[in-house]
Amino acid sequence: MGFAGPDQAAMQAGNPGRTFGRAAPVRSDSGQSASRRAAFIAPESSAPDPAPALIALPAPRPGLRDHDHPFARRWDGWCRRVETWLSERPLCVDLRTDVGTRAWFGGLALLGAQVALALALRPGFTPVEVGYSFLPASRALGEWHAQAIRPLAQGGVTGRHFASGDLVARLDSVPERPTIDLTAVLGENDDLGRMLQRVGLAAPDAAMVTTMIGHVAPPGTIAPGTRFAMTLGPRAATGEARPLQSLSFRPRYDLDVTVERRGDGLALAQHPIPVDATPLHLVGSVGASLYRAARGAGASPETVQAYLQAIDQYMPFEEIAPTDRFELVVAHKRALDGSTSGEGQDGDLLYAGVVRDGKPLLQVMRWGNDGNFYTPDALAGRAEQGSGLLSAPVSGNITSWFGLRRHPILGYVRLHAGIDFAAPMGSPVYAVSDGVVTYAGWHGGHGNYVRLEHGGGIDTGYGHMSRIAVAPGSHVSRGQVIGYVGSTGLSTGPHLHYELYRGGQPVNPMSVRFVPHHAAPNAGELAAFRARLHQLLTLPSGSGASGPGSGRLAVGGGVPTRS
Repeated sequence: MGFAGPDQAAMQAGNPGRTFGRAAPVRSDSGQSASRRAAFIAPESSAPDPAPALIALPAPRPGLRDHDHPFARRWDGWCRRVETWLSERPLCVDLRTDVGTRAWFGGLALLGAQVALALALRPGFTPVEVGYSFLPASRALGEWHAQAIRPLAQGGVTGRHFASGDLVARLDSVPERPTIDLTAVLGENDDLGRMLQRVGLAAPDAAMVTTMIGHVAPPGTIAPGTRFAMTLGPRAATGEARPLQSLSFRPRYDLDVTVERRGDGLALAQHPIPVDATPLHLVGSVGASLYRAARGAGASPETVQAYLQAIDQYMPFEEIAPTDRFELVVAHKRALDGSTSGEGQDGDLLYAGVVRDGKPLLQVMRWGNDGNFYTPDALAGRAEQGSGLLSAPVSGNITSWFGLRRHPILGYVRLHAGIDFAAPMGSPVYAVSDGVVTYAGWHGGHGNYVRLEHGGGIDTGYGHMSRIAVAPGSHVSRGQVIGYVGSTGLSTGPHLHYELYRGGQPVNPMSVRFVPHHAAPNAGELAAFRARLHQLLTLPSGSGASGPGSGRLAVGGGVPTRS
């Protein structure tokens, strides 16, 4: 056997030949002949060597490096440089020799890199799932058979639906339940008739029920979220809607309405619910947060908001100390039929007060048809209602004051006829005092704008609101929500533009305080006011929530306790 390889003379001369990038280079100027590359070397033998037999092999095809194209010459030069670089740097180093040399450390680093690569690419090993080594019980075995694929192959639909057999018969139709009990909830902007038809009630029954309920609770008086418990009867024929068997709901807290089928028609019955209307009296320490303390005492968020607005009319919050005690009385209803499990229903705030060192610091009570809060002195006409400047119409920080300024959008200096309050988008905007809405709508650069007339030549304006909550001509009271903070009109971000006009001319809102004057009441009205105030203050703490299952918090001595 023999092989064709690099020139032996070239190997002895230290030139291993060009082997990178091609198999067997043949060049006319290399000094190597094809006959020398094709030499056949016979194995050694003790017998006299016969004359060497030469076998003519076909000349190899020229490779890319054998062409005279400029690209081929550049490729040949690059391959020669790589061959030279690789010849000087062996890829395999014997770590048993030349310990401590640069080459030894290089081989050690190469070995570590190869080991790290092997560890990084090692395959993962997961447990092999095997069959169960126990025999399941007969019931479990039946479950497995029911959920196997074999019933599907024999005609079953899926899962536990078996194919027909000696013990299983196929049904052409599944019988329906004779009656269906369900609960429906009236959604926002929903209609009672549409809701009844959505749950599957027949159209004649839905129209009749809507008409009957309309006499007890007119349309629009049923609050969204009211729950209707219904029972639907059997269908008269396949595909038809179900008739109504019974329906019950509570349009008011003190009334339960039931509609039942009697013979061929429907009958409505009203069931008044006894209600305990004793007001709820809550007392507690202010602590670090008045809002959190009132909420912890059991007051609802709406009640706490009303309490804060009532207090803010007569004294700033900065004057309330953590050691003071808050006191509030709120109208409260609690059903006595035992059918409800809620906490009851809170109504309007009746009284708000602050106590310091055992003495009342402020006492305000709702009085009169206007629903405003008065102190005994304010009602008697001996004091002005309110102290200091009027509170802000929105909870936020003042970012721009009244006066000349460069407009952030128009770019020139002009009068800023109001005060800007930065507040989060959607924050409620309150009326600063009682008044009448003279304008509510889009107002040029003000965007959504509301203007109130308060009497005595005083008007206020509220601009850039995202939504308006009042209509022109309506009466608003102090602290009533008239809109929500937005960024409409010429605005760079969510804020409220608050204006105040005196005699039709804009003035600085911070320079005017509202002093509503009320006619001095007669002696009988003042006596009734003080009697009502005494009645509310003598209510035991948590009396409105007394009784089993009320779940409301009553606060006594500043320590919350559950009554």
